[in-house]
Amino acid sequence: QVQLVESGGGLVQAGGSLRLSCAVSGISFSGHAMGWFRQAPGQEREFVAAINWSGSSTHYADSVEGRFTISRTNAKNTVYLQMNSLKPEDTAVYYCAAGEIWGRWSSSAYKYWGQGTQVTVSS
Repeated sequence: QVQLVESGGGLVQAGGSLRLSCAVSGISFSGHAMGWFRQAPGQEREFVAAINWSGSSTHYADSVEGRFTISRTNAKNTVYLQMNSLKPEDTAVYYCAAGEIWGRWSSSAYKYWGQGTQVTVSS
């Protein structure tokens, strides 16, 4: 049974920081690229960040470049998203996802998904 469980969401003031975690089980974690996506109310799910199998390559959406950092610890089957300088427009449900393809940033490239964690940034 594949499980991706996000944690670390919450309410933070603009300019603050949060660190999201996603614990993965049921698949070969080191054999999958990992991504973070988000979905705000009334909007489509959008790509945030991705990291390859070893952690040697990362990719970010323009809207978060320089503020967010994705990382992974394969020994712990966990991927992280450090979010700094948060803005109200970062408010969304954040999802982690696992996929076997590197270099594609659409949600269709990811096979396994978590249930999401809410991030709310107040102004």
